[in-house]
Amino acid sequence: MSVKVEHQLEQVEEKVTGADVLIQALVAAGVDTVFGYPGGAVLPIYDALYQNDTPFNHVLTRHEQGGVHAAEGYARVTGKPGVVLATSGPGATNLVTGITDAMMDSLPLVVFTGQVATNVIGTDAFQESDVMGITTPITKYNYQVRDLKELPRVVSEAFHIASTGRPGPVVVDIPKDISQTVTTRKDETTSCHLPGYQPNTKPNPLQIVKLADALSRSRKPLILSGAGVVFSGAADLLRQFAERNQLPVANTLHGLGSFPGTHDLSLQMAGMHGNYTANMAIYECDLLINIGARFDDRLTGNLKHFAPNAKVAHIDIDPAEIGKNVETEIPIVADAAEALRALLEKDITTLEHDAWIDTLEQNKRDYPLWYDHAEECISPQWLIKEIYRESDGKAIVTTDVGQHQMWAAQFYKFDQPKRWVTSGGLGTMGFGFPAAVGAQIGAPDELVVSVVGDGGFQMSSQELSVIKERQLPVKVIIVNNQSLGMVRQWQEKFFDERYSESIFSENPDFVKLAECYGIRGMRVEQEAELPGALAEAFHHDGPVVVDCRVVQMECVYPMIAPGKGIHEMIGVTK
Repeated sequence: MSVKVEHQLEQVEEKVTGADVLIQALVAAGVDTVFGYPGGAVLPIYDALYQNDTPFNHVLTRHEQGGVHAAEGYARVTGKPGVVLATSGPGATNLVTGITDAMMDSLPLVVFTGQVATNVIGTDAFQESDVMGITTPITKYNYQVRDLKELPRVVSEAFHIASTGRPGPVVVDIPKDISQTVTTRKDETTSCHLPGYQPNTKPNPLQIVKLADALSRSRKPLILSGAGVVFSGAADLLRQFAERNQLPVANTLHGLGSFPGTHDLSLQMAGMHGNYTANMAIYECDLLINIGARFDDRLTGNLKHFAPNAKVAHIDIDPAEIGKNVETEIPIVADAAEALRALLEKDITTLEHDAWIDTLEQNKRDYPLWYDHAEECISPQWLIKEIYRESDGKAIVTTDVGQHQMWAAQFYKFDQPKRWVTSGGLGTMGFGFPAAVGAQIGAPDELVVSVVGDGGFQMSSQELSVIKERQLPVKVIIVNNQSLGMVRQWQEKFFDERYSESIFSENPDFVKLAECYGIRGMRVEQEAELPGALAEAFHHDGPVVVDCRVVQMECVYPMIAPGKGIHEMIGVTK
């Protein structure tokens, strides 16, 4: 059976250009926002945007990388593909980090890049880059349009591929002469037939029975919930399944919010900086049901010690992930929501496992996340707890990578999906702030808080222009320890405190930086000042940058050192 998707195009007038055809195709695909940056090879497209009364917004970011991260933030909170437009050469290569980030974190993007004219491709023409060669290993699929007749079909296929199965980025490379070509062709309907691309969403009934049987025999069952639960809209189904069978739930980093963090059955985050209860539950369980997570190394630690006593069931829409890192006895290739529905239809009688639940509850009480309050400045963990309190736990939180990311994951309790936007697989500095731009555009009525480090913020702070220009009320909270905190922590623990190039001797005045963009800036240096400052910032009708001076030498605990097992955490205090 082939896959067929049809988009009804508005009738294209005679003597339209390729750029006009592209815009019509974007309208047909339901696009409402494009993040982009113009340049020579896409000038015909930008001219068409200028001349056409397009029903979608174009957001002019200040760097192409900012544009693709904004599109990722938009995709994360809306579930729709983020759309990016950039020119050839450096414009296209500036997208590479964001495309890779989206590929690693399974985010749907459709990226349009300009290309030099078809007759000079391969001649090292001005601003030429081999976009197909560069993006082949970092995309779900890529296209180069060589004939205008192909363009509507290619656009339709790109959106279908990006948003179905395991989501991911698709690149469409458009030579300048294709977008300039004038056609008299009238396209009314386009469709895509992809017989070789048929993501399986329905679980094998026999494998569901096998999992139900394993669950009925388990005394120490555990669910590991990943981003696949969020992407498939399966959070409510997961909650029903866990509550019906009294199954504890641990989350991956990207799975935060897929199960309520304040629920009694929640063990919260597992992994390198996960908490003691979640990690020990994985180590001691006898049945591990992984739903929508890919067993990456930051979760598993040393594989020899990962769930050593457990039968492993893995539900994932991408068959390539099953058995890739962890031996799996019950593989289920399916959409998480479809699999959970099938499991909920089963009348499963579980064994008594109250003792298991009691053990986990005792661990929660005995080994909680901890920190010391600072005397001279702000404890970063307390900063996150205050953000949680002030936002009533309802904010969309975006982060970069590093210490602030882990503290946010540990101390902000996510009760809903699509509230957590972070760079997990690639670990991209400079992601969090532009992602907040896209998140705020995708969810204009929500409180968006961008928690960033002072290092990462300096990689993308030029996007302050965008939030000022569009009056996006993003609240930027800089966890300012005047260092590359996680790098410094690793140097402290594993390089005998040789802090090579990880501590900043100078930082810009972030308050003045915000003010020079016309944005309100605030600085907070003492814990006593923090509650009032956050209240003022969150109630301010517009964007705010809050520079919070935190303890420079603070470390993130617990931590699994490189090469160690998930049960060998350091920094656990009873």
